[in-house]
Amino acid sequence: MIAAGEQAPEFTLRDQDGEEVSLSDYRGKKVLLVFYPFDFSNLCSDQLSLYQEVKPEIEAKGVTMLGISIDHPFAHKAFQEKLGIDTTLLADFEPKGEVAKAYGSYVDAIGMANRTLVLIDEDGKVEWAHESPSPGEFPGPNVIFDALAS
Repeated sequence: MIAAGEQAPEFTLRDQDGEEVSLSDYRGKKVLLVFYPFDFSNLCSDQLSLYQEVKPEIEAKGVTMLGISIDHPFAHKAFQEKLGIDTTLLADFEPKGEVAKAYGSYVDAIGMANRTLVLIDEDGKVEWAHESPSPGEFPGPNVIFDALAS
């Protein structure tokens, strides 16, 4: 997993609307990358729904939240609509998991990202990172708020 103090790897991915989004678009702002395994799984649905509930508090701290999984932009759009969320979802679709691999979140044995949170500062450096013990557990919002408070 990527470590605090490292330069965050640059990327450009398509969002749920097919638009290109680059990490450099957020230079000068803090960004929270939320890597998660798949759209539509029960646990991912719970995680993204819960994060949506606390998103206003995260944004009030000057942080933009971006979800990233290996799903296609079309799946992201349907997932976003099903959950009723407005979090930007980025497709690490092709080459599969390239961004998750760059951040050390990809689990080769199962072909998906683990549940990893990466807070990037205004200058593009990793400020904090957290990886769940397994894709079957997601970090609660308290983990995010503890990181933002420190």
